[in-house]
Amino acid sequence: MKYSVITFGCRVNQADSLGFEEELRAAGAVSAEPGDADLGVVNPCSVTSTSDQGARQTIRRVARSNPGARIVVTGCYATRAAEEVRDLPNVVRVVPNDDKPTLVQILRSAGELTTAARFGDGEGSCGAAIEPGLAGRTAFTLRVQTGCAETCSYCIIPSTRGAPRSVPLDDVLREATRVVGAGFKEIALTGVHLGSYGRDLDRPSSLLELLSALAASDIARDCRFRVSSLEPMDCTPDIVALVAAHASFAHHFHLPLQHASDRMLRAMRRPYRAAYYASLVDDIRRRMPNAAIGTDVIVGFPGETDEDFDALAAYLPRSPLTHLHVFPYSDRPGTDASRLGGRAHGTVVRERARIVREMSRELAERFRQSQAGVLHRALTIEDGSIAVTGNYLKVPIPPGRGRNEWVDVLVGGDGAYEGSI
Repeated sequence: MKYSVITFGCRVNQADSLGFEEELRAAGAVSAEPGDADLGVVNPCSVTSTSDQGARQTIRRVARSNPGARIVVTGCYATRAAEEVRDLPNVVRVVPNDDKPTLVQILRSAGELTTAARFGDGEGSCGAAIEPGLAGRTAFTLRVQTGCAETCSYCIIPSTRGAPRSVPLDDVLREATRVVGAGFKEIALTGVHLGSYGRDLDRPSSLLELLSALAASDIARDCRFRVSSLEPMDCTPDIVALVAAHASFAHHFHLPLQHASDRMLRAMRRPYRAAYYASLVDDIRRRMPNAAIGTDVIVGFPGETDEDFDALAAYLPRSPLTHLHVFPYSDRPGTDASRLGGRAHGTVVRERARIVREMSRELAERFRQSQAGVLHRALTIEDGSIAVTGNYLKVPIPPGRGRNEWVDVLVGGDGAYEGSI
């Protein structure tokens, strides 16, 4: 049987899809392009209406190009709008997020997998099925937590992902050991609300405890750990100090700001203020001069005035941020923000988004220029002609390397890259 997995959205979705890929490969199924697959698994996001639209377009495109494909849809969109998804062409099953861990077993029990996929004892896991390059990825995305109990007024995800649930620390360490044993040299730790890791466990733990355990483990000698998106209030001084002190951690943070106007942060129900955020990222820059610091920004939130936007536009260029993900506000039915008034006209929102995206380009260029003459340890990806540094620079290197090799790279004096040395 030939399969294709199509993933949208966050690293949590990417981690879930890696699990599907591994189970299907272990069962004897073969990866194929969507147009040639017998089974298509679509794992979409639903954080914005644009995300939903992209998923619908993809499903229709697969159905047109491959009329015989059986399409299974999971993820946040499938959880939020199951009937809407079920009506799309070629969709044979909708699997909500809660059932993701058993998706492959569900499909087998329902007869939606052909007998060409050899499932053996039905456990759906085999060490031989995992290797660098799985799903085109050199780094392994490891989900250690899912669910969220925060009350951000614009966000639908708590209702699609449910309450916080953490993977016990010992299980995370075992999985990380298995992944490194299979040849992976970088692990990205991810969760829906990663900073809440461990609070829900029978033996309560914390993200700091997990990171400390990884840093002290044997696998840290040849593995780089990358911490995925972390809420600002969860990025404690102890976590910053740990990342700064251990070479096994990538100097790379993604800390969603969302806005630099305190009035907007209150309306969004974000549990921090702009001055706290600025102090946090300034401290990271002092401790780690070469760290990448990314963020998310929402423009056009209900009630955003010119003065609110000016506060955002004034902060970003003088911040130590290195790249921005810019989101024009998108209504999510069922959220408190969807009932707020004071909306800016669409043309105003689009212009604000354009301005912030231009700032993002300038911040990224400034960061690249700041790395001139800096030597980095980097991991080769794809066909070995590109290496990714700990601070997330993608560096073209001379030919002769394969995927998943450590190299040293130097950034040129003009901001261009000078390959490996």
